Amino acid sequence: MQNKYPQKPGIDFILKQAFFYWNKTLVFQLMFSIIYFAIFFTSFFFLDSRFGILEMRYEVAEAFKTGTNEYLEKVAEISSTENYQKFLYGIMGTLIFLYPLNLGFFQIFRKIDLKEKIVLGDLFAGYNGFNFFKYIGYYIFWFFTYLMVTQTIILPIIWVFVTLFVAPLMFFTNKRIFEAISINFKVLKMYFIEIAVCVMVAFFFKYIGFALFLIGGLFTFPFWNAMIYSLYTTIFTEKN
Repeated sequence: MQNKYPQKPGIDFILKQAFFYWNKTLVFQLMFSIIYFAIFFTSFFFLDSRFGILEMRYEVAEAFKTGTNEYLEKVAEISSTENYQKFLYGIMGTLIFLYPLNLGFFQIFRKIDLKEKIVLGDLFAGYNGFNFFKYIGYYIFWFFTYLMVTQTIILPIIWVFVTLFVAPLMFFTNKRIFEAISINFKVLKMYFIEIAVCVMVAFFFKYIGFALFLIGGLFTFPFWNAMIYSLYTTIFTEKN
């Protein structure tokens, strides 16, 4: 599989393509969000009751009423407890498990390009066979690297940009993680403005549904995947 970079794509074309893929798959966008949040909140409330997080939150709220110093001390105290650490690990594990659900959209969007019939099972393409462990392994690497750089402002943003095309490169061309990151970095230098504008649009549109319409967020939340696919198919040309 070879990757060739065509002439610089127009931002308007990439945005139109992203909204086209998103609009064509609204039912699947809704199904994605329902499945994603159902699993996430089921896990959250189970872990919350299992490790007594509700009681911890009450203690923090009471400390906040007392004063800032007491609040900070209580937060530090609770954050160091074994139960709170187990709760965080459980939430991290849930997020990691849910990541491959995003990759199903790449198969759905590709089927749209090929004019093939889309089925609900396509949404779970990231969970098929050994590839599930490959994508999980990548997201564990991505997630913990992201956590390590979150203390800074700029490094998390850089990390998102440097790994933007890793998932589709792994999904469509079977690239390894570091090979995909290398390709991503080269493309980023060539198309930085186009990528930056599209990423900002995707970020705001992803959450605007929750901010303005609440329930509308179930449709806009997965929009990020449509933008990545639009950027990927515009910048990369795959040939056997």
